[in-house]
Amino acid sequence: MKPRYLLDTNVIIALRRRRPRSVVARLTALRIGEAVMSPVTYGQLCFGAEKSVDRDSAFAVLARLVAVVPIEIAEPEETGRRYGGLRAMLGRQGQLIGNNDVWIAAHALAANLTLVTGNVGEFSRVPGLVIEDWTAQ
Repeated sequence: MKPRYLLDTNVIIALRRRRPRSVVARLTALRIGEAVMSPVTYGQLCFGAEKSVDRDSAFAVLARLVAVVPIEIAEPEETGRRYGGLRAMLGRQGQLIGNNDVWIAAHALAANLTLVTGNVGEFSRVPGLVIEDWTAQ
């Protein structure tokens, strides 16, 4: 299945919590592989699991999420080029966003994916990035 959506970290967390229900409903309407996560998002989720009181349980939940929302690796050279260009442009404009968010945006652009996020305000600074907010109810 060809990916169509790149899910931001806050959307994966919403899936884990099963709320808002709009996120769960949108994902269940897709086939496995149509929605993917970036290695950056996976790393953020692993960091959260490492800090968890019940680390083993947190990693088990994460493994179940990855089975439904696989990790997608975009073309590394294109992603890196996009990252460098975006970070430089946003810096020149005084509109910087979080470093991990720049990587996630670069991945979405390089792979021609729609970014699904609840953080529309920050990502809307990235020109050409197609964004959907499944968390809005």
